[in-house]
Amino acid sequence: MFSEERREKILELLKKEGRVLAKELSDALQVSIDSIRRDLSSLEDKGLIKRTHGGAIPVTEVKKGPPAPSKRYKEGTEYENAVAKEAAKWVKEGDTLFIGGASIHYVLLKYLPHVPLTVVTNSLKIAESLRERENIDLYVIGGKVKNSGNMTDALATQLVSQYSFDLSFATGGGISERGISTATPEAAAFMKAVSSVSRKSIGLFPHYKIGVNAFTNVGPVSNLEVIITDEEAHRDHLQAIEQQGVKVIIAASETSTPEMNN
Repeated sequence: MFSEERREKILELLKKEGRVLAKELSDALQVSIDSIRRDLSSLEDKGLIKRTHGGAIPVTEVKKGPPAPSKRYKEGTEYENAVAKEAAKWVKEGDTLFIGGASIHYVLLKYLPHVPLTVVTNSLKIAESLRERENIDLYVIGGKVKNSGNMTDALATQLVSQYSFDLSFATGGGISERGISTATPEAAAFMKAVSSVSRKSIGLFPHYKIGVNAFTNVGPVSNLEVIITDEEAHRDHLQAIEQQGVKVIIAASETSTPEMNN
C-alpha cells in the first residue's frame, strides 16, 4: 500500500471512529509505527487532522457554531448523559443555579434532583422545559432572541450582573490548557459575566471538546471549580488542565438513561 493510500485509509478510519491510535494503525495497515507517525505528521501539516499523544483526532473548525435546535435538544449522547448525571450530583436543596442553552444543559434537566431550587436561564427552550416543575422557581434573562432561542447579547450580559448564583454549569466550543473557548465574542462575554457572579462554576465538557480551542477565549480553566468529562477524553489534555489546579472528574457512561421529567 502506497503512503497516499494509507493516509486516505487513516482519514476514513478517523471519520468513522472519531480518533485513531498510531499503534492500532500500525497493526491494521501492517507498516511500522514510524511510517504511521510520518503519515500523521503529513496529514497534520495539511490541516487534515490534529495529532495527540499516541494518535490523532479530527480537526475542529474553530468558529463552528452549535447545531440547529432541532438537533441540539435531544436525549443526548451517552457521553453527554454521563457528564450531565455526574454534574447533577453537585446540586443541593435550595441552590440558585444558572443553566444555559447548550445541548448538554438540556440533557442535565432530566437529572436535576426533585428538591426546591431556583433556576436562572437565558434559553427559551430550557425555560419551557422547566416552567411546570413545581419545585423550581424559574427566572429568564432577557435580550435579543437568537434562532436557537438563547439570548447572549449586550442586554442579556448586563442583566446577569443583577443575580448571584450558587452554581453555574459552563460549557462551550472547547477547553484546553489555553482556557475555555466558544464560537462568538458575544457568547464569550456572556459566559464571563455568568462566571463572575457564580460562587462555583462546573465545566461540562464531553471528550470531543477536550483539547479543542474555539474562536473566542472565555477565560482560564482555573475559573472552574471542577471539569467533568467522560472516559474517552485524552489523558494528556486532562493532565495539562489538572496542572493548572483544576479538579477533573471522569464520568462513567451508561447505556440507559431516565425519561425527561417535565
